[in-house]
Amino acid sequence: MSTDTPEAPGRTPRPLDRDKLFAARLHAARVRPYLATALFALHVVESRHVPTMAVDRYWRCYVSPAFVDRMPVEELAGVWVHEVSHLLRDHHGRSDRVARERGLTGPGERLRMNIAADCEINDDVYGEGLARPEGAVEPQTLMLRDGELMEDYLRQFRLGPRTQDLAWLDCGSGADGLEREWDLGADGAHGLSAQERDAVRFRVAQGITGRPGSASAGWRRWAEEVFHPPQPWRELLGAAVRSAASGPGAGEDYTYGRPSRRSASVPGAVLPSLRRRPPRVSVVVDTSGSVSDAELGSALLEVAAISRAVGGRRDLVSVVPCDAAAGGVHRLCRAEGIPLVGGGGTDLRAGFARALRTRPKPDVVVALTDGQTPWPSTQPPCRTVVGLFPRQWATGSWDENDPEYVPDSPPAWARVVEIGAGGGTGR
Repeated sequence: MSTDTPEAPGRTPRPLDRDKLFAARLHAARVRPYLATALFALHVVESRHVPTMAVDRYWRCYVSPAFVDRMPVEELAGVWVHEVSHLLRDHHGRSDRVARERGLTGPGERLRMNIAADCEINDDVYGEGLARPEGAVEPQTLMLRDGELMEDYLRQFRLGPRTQDLAWLDCGSGADGLEREWDLGADGAHGLSAQERDAVRFRVAQGITGRPGSASAGWRRWAEEVFHPPQPWRELLGAAVRSAASGPGAGEDYTYGRPSRRSASVPGAVLPSLRRRPPRVSVVVDTSGSVSDAELGSALLEVAAISRAVGGRRDLVSVVPCDAAAGGVHRLCRAEGIPLVGGGGTDLRAGFARALRTRPKPDVVVALTDGQTPWPSTQPPCRTVVGLFPRQWATGSWDENDPEYVPDSPPAWARVVEIGAGGGTGR
């Protein structure tokens, strides 16, 4: 997508060609029917302040008349899908959270967020009836891999020679969370309420899950998270991980990048200062025969939730599948790509030992298990969180050779969160 050219002096600006614009929207809905609800929920606002098309968080779409005039309908349809994707994927809310957590301020950082969000969308949005608009930013543009999230891309590039041609890019506050002077704001006309926005996302997710195979893998992953019912235990698990990660000593290291203030008292010496870095988390997943496939699928959702609990740093989360023996350590890139291999007996002590041998060492170990396991006899040298799948420990239910078997409770040094369909408790 290219920038607008200014109107010639003295010439009356042409009005927005709504017929062409809406023809493009109809084409987008035909080739991406699962997005139709979202596409028709957008309210169009004519604006000569936007370079192309842009959205705000209230589902208004600001459109440049000159941009519509020069774009073919097929490419304009791609822009419709691109802009509504920012809103469906909550890029404005996610950008706000990233800005708070990483201390990113200013328009330059918001431009980086817009570029990163575009990379998340554009790697699989085009083709199959949807033309790629000229100038659309894709991961390959920045020599990055496909299939990652905005938060991942944001850590992998800085503004520089490869991005200097993208200074014009502006998908609006709906893409990066930073309000523009041309935004109509929360009190402006034709904005959607929070409940209406949630309803649109739910309807789109329902359309994707109801038509298997018609949506890309990225959209199916998105729909699974949106369509999954609220899980109270997930907030408890995330809070437990954050609490463990924020304790004294967790995620702390020394750096000479910012000398200690005590250096002034030691002439001729430079002392390092203590800084807090994002914590590293190792997740031990119980893959024994007593854990169902549905629970293993839930474990992958918990792994994704854990990565969000520590600021979205997937590179700092590793997974160790374990039954009676520990498998290899898998760095978290895409949760569905982690091989949860097992099916035998259970001894998570092997999983804990493997996790603690990981380099660099984890600051927090999270064990996701049904609890039918021996536990380490000594407290690990880092904080520990245990997520327990629900079980009714009836006589003879879990060990045919020992009808009186009842598993040991998790040790007192672990923070425990009970995972269940109806809710959760923590201790």
